[in-house]
Amino acid sequence: MGKFMKLICLLFLAIFLSNYASAATIHGTAYDLSLKKLGNARVEINTTPKQLIVAQNGSYSFNVPDGSYTIKAQLLQKNSLIASVQENITVKEDGSYVLDLILFPDIEEGIEGIDIDLNENIAETRNNGILIGIFILAVFVIVLALFIYFKKTKSKKQQVIIAGPKDEPKIAEKEGDYLNQMTEIIKKEGGRTTQKDIRKQIPLSEAKISLMIAELEHKGVIEKIKKGRGNIIILKKNQ
Repeated sequence: MGKFMKLICLLFLAIFLSNYASAATIHGTAYDLSLKKLGNARVEINTTPKQLIVAQNGSYSFNVPDGSYTIKAQLLQKNSLIASVQENITVKEDGSYVLDLILFPDIEEGIEGIDIDLNENIAETRNNGILIGIFILAVFVIVLALFIYFKKTKSKKQQVIIAGPKDEPKIAEKEGDYLNQMTEIIKKEGGRTTQKDIRKQIPLSEAKISLMIAELEHKGVIEKIKKGRGNIIILKKNQ
């Protein structure tokens, strides 16, 4: 009977280890709202068994098999919850997955002098976003219709003048103005904002905004940090 029990234990151990034989790595950095690294945040993931670490210098790392997981991070002070965040991530194959965590103040602890109804603010923000989207779409359709109309009515010679090299510096100048406008928007927001907020203030497509952000990041003007499905844009101190 003793040999049989040892065999069963070895079998379960082999099955457990096989789940991690071809594991992926989930890693990232824990930040507070001012984007400073948190050196004492507790980070856990709901693997089987659950993994829990205290982030060193804000960094954490887990080895996991394929699957869907929830990662929770908490900042405690004298056994009281100060800030926390929860993110979901799906691992479909081996590799390295980066997930940075930004911890938000715990609402139950309260923020002095401020009474916030999160559900109301979220709903209001969503409605404003829908209205802005409809307005931008309507303007785009009108401009496109006018462009097609005038293009058909003008002669080929006029079309050449419109599309000729003389207009290229004006287009480039306009793009430069948008880059400067984006930089000023970030400065106005205290040197840190989101890509979504930039999109609200500059009437360009999401793809164009992403290209402009990539250009500013390449020039060393800004730094981009991924947060969930969006991005946080930070103006570098030397700007």
